[in-house]
Amino acid sequence: MPTFEYEFTVPASRKRVREFHHDTSALKILTPPPSIMQTHSIEPLAEGSVSRFTIWAGPIPIRWEATHHDVSDEGFTDVQTAGLMEKWAHTHRFIEIGPDETRVTEHIEYQHPGLPQALITFPIFNKLALKGLFAYRKRQTIRHCTR
Repeated sequence: MPTFEYEFTVPASRKRVREFHHDTSALKILTPPPSIMQTHSIEPLAEGSVSRFTIWAGPIPIRWEATHHDVSDEGFTDVQTAGLMEKWAHTHRFIEIGPDETRVTEHIEYQHPGLPQALITFPIFNKLALKGLFAYRKRQTIRHCTR
């Protein structure tokens, strides 16, 4: 099964990084243009909370539902419970390095569906595209956590 790993350091406290990720607006902030995301419902981050949204891959809607697990001060995991991917589990960890420095680690386990759906998911969710997405997320996280 493919995995994706990404980590970066934020010059902010773990509490600040956690609070940003717990904000219901964080998902929109962390999703880059030109992906157009339509939010249907985002529950406050908690054990079992659910987020429902649509990501537009050009004219093609990808409907997504994620349920959150293992929510703590150290991070959380969102698992796709409805959507095109065969499997998607994304673990976010916030590791305190110092009072105003936090390492964010991202670990994703994913599996593309069979054809023809993989023709939609693969261009968006491959390692090169994910690397670009997470570089954007890094910039946004640093920007919002160091205001």
